[in-house]
Amino acid sequence: MGCGIAEVAARSGCDVVLREVNQALVDASIRRLEGSLDTAVRRQKLTTEERDTVRQRIRFTDSLDDMFDRDLVAEAVVEDEDIKAAIFSALGKIVRSDTLITSNTSSIPIMKLAAATVGPERVIGMHFFNPAPVLPLVEIIPCELTSADTLRRTKEFAHDRLGKTTVMAKDRAGFVVNALLIPYLLVAIRMVDAGLSSAEEVDAAMVGGCAHPMGPLALTDLIGLDTTVAVAESMYAETKERLYAPPALLLRKVEAGELGRKSGRGFFTYA
Repeated sequence: MGCGIAEVAARSGCDVVLREVNQALVDASIRRLEGSLDTAVRRQKLTTEERDTVRQRIRFTDSLDDMFDRDLVAEAVVEDEDIKAAIFSALGKIVRSDTLITSNTSSIPIMKLAAATVGPERVIGMHFFNPAPVLPLVEIIPCELTSADTLRRTKEFAHDRLGKTTVMAKDRAGFVVNALLIPYLLVAIRMVDAGLSSAEEVDAAMVGGCAHPMGPLALTDLIGLDTTVAVAESMYAETKERLYAPPALLLRKVEAGELGRKSGRGFFTYA
């Protein structure tokens, strides 16, 4: 997601610094970005000259200190509250006092991240969807401490600069999209777990019967089974609604390392 957000920003003309935690992940992000840009050229979404210009706008680093001069920071680390809070705590001491600090979290309340940060009034949720260069939506999630200026600047950046469609969401676990999407995915997994239908048949039914572009099990593989568990557990912890509780089949697959497309195997197998 971080690489996709960086690509979106660079395509809009922004000067971008993308930080990974080590050089191996920096190298992987470079390959991912260049592969995405090459695909855009093949699909005639970009010219070769535009691709090269976008690539030149993105600098990669493994040091968080390189965020010191940014106008906006978009956090997109693993969906773990403690890890995100540590990042926000560090960023608050590195960036300028007027820098917007945004989170791409799928479900963690923004208030919990703002509370870890110096200057919590400049913290806000800016939730992209995967793949970020393709999907048009961004959820904007202010918390109780988010200032009116932060909200205004974030909406202007997402809509006016990036060209995204924006929707406002309350600072509640799951926000709008995942509060609706996650129960749908979990019900599909429960159907497979109970032997009511196969993953192939469930997906074929929703694509053919409801005109969905992708079935729920293939979508779970795309999102990542581990991410789906993290989002579901976060929503269950806040609401105690059983519809958000991860099914046993989903938990077992994550324990087995079957995380979806990222690992080559989830509910389906990938080359």
